[in-house]
Amino acid sequence: MGLADRMKEVGASSTLEITAKAKKMKAEGVDVVSFGAGEPDFDTPKNIKEAAKKAIDEGFTKYTPSGGTLELKEAVCRKFKKDNNLDYKPSQVVVSCGAKHSIYNVIQVLTQKGDEVIIPSPYWVSYPEMVRLAEAKPVFVTTKRENGFKLTRDELKKAITKKTKLIILNSPSNPTGTVYDQDELFFISELAVDKGVHVLSDEIYEKILYDGARHISIASFNDKIYNLAIVVNGVSKTYSMTGWRVGYLAGPQEIVTAIDNLQSHSTSNPASMSQKAALEAIQGDQGFISDMVNEFKKRRDYMVGRLSGINGFSPFVPRGAFYMFCEITKTGMNSVDLANGLLNEAKVAVVPGAGFGWDNYVRISFATGMETIKKGMDRIAEWAARR
Repeated sequence: MGLADRMKEVGASSTLEITAKAKKMKAEGVDVVSFGAGEPDFDTPKNIKEAAKKAIDEGFTKYTPSGGTLELKEAVCRKFKKDNNLDYKPSQVVVSCGAKHSIYNVIQVLTQKGDEVIIPSPYWVSYPEMVRLAEAKPVFVTTKRENGFKLTRDELKKAITKKTKLIILNSPSNPTGTVYDQDELFFISELAVDKGVHVLSDEIYEKILYDGARHISIASFNDKIYNLAIVVNGVSKTYSMTGWRVGYLAGPQEIVTAIDNLQSHSTSNPASMSQKAALEAIQGDQGFISDMVNEFKKRRDYMVGRLSGINGFSPFVPRGAFYMFCEITKTGMNSVDLANGLLNEAKVAVVPGAGFGWDNYVRISFATGMETIKKGMDRIAEWAARR
């Protein structure tokens, strides 16, 4: 087959791959405990579902402007102002088919062959693949656990070259749950401004925080970084709306206009009824969020306690998102072998850290019920004890 050369560098998503394998086993009647998926297990709130039903009943089922409806863009602007102290006009916003789509669009319009994109490691699995699809070069900056898996000033400074076009920042982070504080974000903004480098700030987990952690958008510091930053967010994680496929971004007018043009020739608009649901999510009752986060914290704390007592496992305690990045060095196995061993022998699905750039870690999601977590932890403990 005559596939395009750019596809030779792109691998399948390890998160989706392990989830698909676990689902296949479940479909075959195997009792699998899955810690793979990156989505809340809570149902989408009723008021959001009702908004979508109303849209369908009223015939709001046609094309909308490619970059989203004006009313949704206006609601996104109000959200940015209220939550992040960011002033955007609707023309500076594009609504896309999920935050993942938004990130893809940003990388496509900003980078090309010869450009470098700085990606802190561990990283979300799709960042480097998206960069390669744009024929740019991912430049990985390996962080340290003792630094909370965060970039340091010296690490970032050394990584920036004349070819650097973009820095990708994810806080709270997938897979580590790391949350950058104000001072850490500020030095990143200073370096970006000094070198004239754009920052893609992936803030999809901004509402899922623990232990007093506070989310700050890097674009909010001053006009200089505001004019270099593109902020990406969406409704998938905060409102348990992963399947609705609505994300959004905001940034400098020239960049956003280019993204709107790109989207108009690719996907066009996100589903019209999903946009109505997202509108209700953003401007409706927000009480669901705190309830969900409180439950996530209970699960996190339980999982930390259990994993800490299992020989060979060393969990990093996340301050955001809903993943446990767990070191497995002392098991003597790499992440792929351990994940396959757990799935085949213990019927537990975890995601290999290799896909995130760290083959001595696995990612374990606690976005599943407590009973499921207890059963899974029991199985992991029993499996580890047999080795």
